[in-house]
Amino acid sequence: MAGGTGRAVRPASMADVARQAGVSPITVSRVSNGYAGVTEATRRQVQAAMDALGYRPNSAARALKSGRFRTIGVVTFTLATTGNIRTVDAIATAAARAGYATTLLPVEAPTRREVHGALSRLHELAVDAVVVIMEVSLLDHADVLVPPGVRTVVVDSDAGDRYAVVDTDQADGARQAVEHLLGLGHATVHHVAGPDGSFAARRRERAWRELLVERGRVVPEPVAGDWTADAGHRAGRMLAADPSCTAVFVANDQMALGVLRAMAEAGRRVPEDVSVVGFDDVPEAAQFAPPLTTVHQDFDEVGRRCVARVLADLAGEDEGAGTALVPTRLVVRSSTAPPAGTPRPAAPRRGVALQEHA
Repeated sequence: MAGGTGRAVRPASMADVARQAGVSPITVSRVSNGYAGVTEATRRQVQAAMDALGYRPNSAARALKSGRFRTIGVVTFTLATTGNIRTVDAIATAAARAGYATTLLPVEAPTRREVHGALSRLHELAVDAVVVIMEVSLLDHADVLVPPGVRTVVVDSDAGDRYAVVDTDQADGARQAVEHLLGLGHATVHHVAGPDGSFAARRRERAWRELLVERGRVVPEPVAGDWTADAGHRAGRMLAADPSCTAVFVANDQMALGVLRAMAEAGRRVPEDVSVVGFDDVPEAAQFAPPLTTVHQDFDEVGRRCVARVLADLAGEDEGAGTALVPTRLVVRSSTAPPAGTPRPAAPRRGVALQEHA
């Protein structure tokens, strides 16, 4: 009610905005639908009128006219892992900057039935495209199909021959970690691996193994984990009991946290007795004790590339299947050093850039 008159306030119309801005209703329509052919000055003028009148474009009517819902669906199995939650956040942020909303389609379990059900719901949802973040091998089954006409981008997969894929360069990141430890003088590098079903874990383990073989080093038996700090702690207790273990590459930072705790409990100092490298570069990694050397993943760039690929497809610039890799970089902190009895490398001369970050 307004002013006690008993009459409801009428929502502002497109005609009201046109009068306020001093333009035609067609111009208002072009601005609200994001069409080209409107000068920036006029666009700002119309937007100011919309804001002043509290005008909100009718998204349903706009979708009927344009055939676009300006919404991207995101299918994912879990938000419990650092990689998934940061990737979803990056996609949502990049989509919002492009004027798109995101609809999350969670999958309770990574099974054919669950994935099929989530993708089937795309028929009922007003989405223009979908980003899939899960074990894409499930998409190989005949009964698990992305609805025809829905643009699809997949994150973290080996499906570049069937879909557009955006992924971190997992293998190169693992090689950087192992190269760093071997370069410090360690005879070999032990590995705490991620879960068997994970493509990222598989690629990191394969790169670790291949580099040790290339260098003619002993390849220790990897210790299986599940991305959690508890799993890292269990693995760390096993490795701490092995006196030959002086360097460990851990498949993610959460498990590395558990390894650090296990080493401390066993009286093995990091990095004096054992060097530890993680993967992800979570914000807390610099606050671990000691600060963790780790491989940085650029989740923001993964999100930007996913949305950019979707928008290119929607604009008719379909690039087809293929994999786009986002580079990684090693962040050297205090959890790595030469093995005991080996002199530390000389400090860099003044003016030489350090890779270390606090």
